[in-house]
Amino acid sequence: MELNYSGRNITVSDRFREYVDEKITKVDQLATKVQRIDVKVVKETHARNQSTALSVELTVVGRGPAIRAEARGADKFAAFDVAFAKLLERLRKARDKKKVHRGNHAPVAVHQATSALPVVPTDKSLVEETLAAQAAAEAAETESNIEYSPVVIRRKSFPAEVMSVDDAVDRMELVGHPFYLFIDESTGEHSVVYGRTQYQYGVITLDASLDAETESTTETRGYRDKAMASEG
Repeated sequence: MELNYSGRNITVSDRFREYVDEKITKVDQLATKVQRIDVKVVKETHARNQSTALSVELTVVGRGPAIRAEARGADKFAAFDVAFAKLLERLRKARDKKKVHRGNHAPVAVHQATSALPVVPTDKSLVEETLAAQAAAEAAETESNIEYSPVVIRRKSFPAEVMSVDDAVDRMELVGHPFYLFIDESTGEHSVVYGRTQYQYGVITLDASLDAETESTTETRGYRDKAMASEG
């Protein structure tokens, strides 16, 4: 497994590399056929809030979609710990889904599946403070770049990808987003998947042929099951 380090506005020290090298081996316990892991450290030179001036982004590259996690902190070690905890959780979810797909049984609870793994030594209060500071910094950055308004709308464009609903769920989990936009390969329609509760997801599709008075169609099925069950 190859480790690539990069820094922007900051030098990645040997001490930080040793710290990451020691902990990153846990990835092998949750993922297979990992080709490389990219570790990117960024320092915002004009950050308003110094508690979130540093960010660490971790990307696992292998066969299949990349798995990514990012966090901010007062220093690169704290940011890495938060990002690494997120990364491990996403790797666990990806592994559990493979077990369900291959064995056709319910996923093992996270606390059971990870009971044998060493605990990432992160301070809970530090993690909570870091996440709160990150949210505040992002809000401050948004306000500084636009004219003040009580309502802010940000537009982003991404390439349209055709895939199954199950693949869209996997992509959403791997990048840590609450929803994922895609083109449903079975219908050719633009759709979005979103998380409801643990291991339960929803998918919404826009159908131009329907009008406001037409009742929407609701279908339910299991993960990777081909058969669909319609609900009244």
